[in-house]
Amino acid sequence: MTIGEVADHFGLPAHVLRHWESVGLLCPARVTGGRRRYTRDDLFRVASILRAKQAGLPLPDIRAFLAAGDPAARKDVLRRNHGVLQARMAALRSALDLLEAGLSCSHEDISTCPNYRTHLAELVEVGGGG
Repeated sequence: MTIGEVADHFGLPAHVLRHWESVGLLCPARVTGGRRRYTRDDLFRVASILRAKQAGLPLPDIRAFLAAGDPAARKDVLRRNHGVLQARMAALRSALDLLEAGLSCSHEDISTCPNYRTHLAELVEVGGGG
């Protein structure tokens, strides 16, 4: 596939693929005239990069993860990012719970709704009481 076809397939601008190549994340084959040709393996690599970015991994960690020939080195990279992703997921779960509490509230003033307030209590509490 050409760079344009790969970019279209993944919904990316072509310059993103070029950047990933410049930082060592991709290495597509070159054909006549120096044009890039992406293989199915390259597509899996792009998909891996996209998923890793969704998980919050920075590009240097993605490069280390994909380049690691040693499973222990690969796991080290993943462990470093695991806790960060868990914290993000917990924050998103809390935000979703708050939205759902708001959706189920029939109070005229949402700030007085006991169910809604329950989801905000940890942010309101000062010094263990209050």
